[in-house]
Amino acid sequence: MLTLSYVMFLESIDNRGKRKGWIEVICGSMFSGKTEELIRRMRRAQFARQKVEIFKPEVDRRYSNEEVVSHNKTAILSTPVPHSSQLLLLANDVEVVGIDEAQFFDDELPNVCTQLANSGIRVIIAGLDLDFKGRPFGPMPQLLALAEFVTKVHAICIKTGGLAHHSFKLSQSDKLVELGENDLYVPLSREAYFRALEDPNYITEEDIRAIREALGKEETDQDATQTLDL
Repeated sequence: MLTLSYVMFLESIDNRGKRKGWIEVICGSMFSGKTEELIRRMRRAQFARQKVEIFKPEVDRRYSNEEVVSHNKTAILSTPVPHSSQLLLLANDVEVVGIDEAQFFDDELPNVCTQLANSGIRVIIAGLDLDFKGRPFGPMPQLLALAEFVTKVHAICIKTGGLAHHSFKLSQSDKLVELGENDLYVPLSREAYFRALEDPNYITEEDIRAIREALGKEETDQDATQTLDL
């Protein structure tokens, strides 16, 4: 049986000379390393001299307008797009396509990714699998079902020290899409998440300071926050 790490770096040309495509999905909660893993795979493809393109939703401008940036500030050039249909036009003559923050894309993204993979392109997708209410997020459920390879990554729960499965929102806003980082969300395990829903005092200021320090962020920093009316 072939392992994921082996299959992902096989030559993308089959024995009949036809280029093969497939879909990989990297999913998990906030601070789980999804974007970091996407960047790592894209850079490996660049080192292999493959033609790559990285895309992100136009609404995500937290760190940079023209880069995909992880929480620890690892970055790679990307193209922001307003709608997934544009990927079909922009991914011309490309061997590997990377897509970050897939949960913020429109519902056509699974169909677009299928078309790209069917045309022989390796498609690598990173996104939140659950929203802050614990529900499947945007087009991610379909992408997970369509993917040949799925990688589930986990952050560490700030309360229990175990694996975090949920992204808990600290603000009282009920907006589904609120772009921010450690000022807005904390990673929690299943047990801690449901306790936090019941007890508004469960997450303390000390917990919030701890995750800020872990991310190397000074308390005086002010992060821009974008709220979309969804």
